Amino acid sequence: MDLVIFAVGNPSRGDDALGPLLMDELERQAPPGVQLVNDFQLQPEHALDLHGRALALFIDAGAGTPAPFEFRELQAAAGHAVSSHAFTPQEVLRVYEILHGHPPPPAFLLCVRGEDFTLGEALSASAVKHLEAARRHLHACLAAPAAEHWRQQLAGTQGKTEALR
Repeated sequence: MDLVIFAVGNPSRGDDALGPLLMDELERQAPPGVQLVNDFQLQPEHALDLHGRALALFIDAGAGTPAPFEFRELQAAAGHAVSSHAFTPQEVLRVYEILHGHPPPPAFLLCVRGEDFTLGEALSASAVKHLEAARRHLHACLAAPAAEHWRQQLAGTQGKTEALR
């Protein structure tokens, strides 16, 4: 399994801990061949973690994300200057393209809906529920870590998200 999983977030900022919490679970039970990268924010250097991987997953919390989570495929996109900090996953993918001269591996985003990102706060009650839904989805992804399978899941989650709106 040539999968890299990035979890982004600050555990001290309420619901921003959603990504790191999922990563904590993965660190205890990650299948062989999965590279785990946990950080407060994405930076250009994270493009190096994509090298030699067949698939990538970015996990984060989002305030404007549809509840309980959004799961989608990502494409490389330019944004900040290469020396900037706090990159989006799309910008990390673009840096990979620049460095290697070819497209990055297929990449997906699991963005969990957060409500309260206040420093020093615990997870909000709604974030706890969203975390459980995201956890189930993450386990389904890891059961079949292949871009085509995830694209099929993507079609299924979009229907569920539309039904919840």
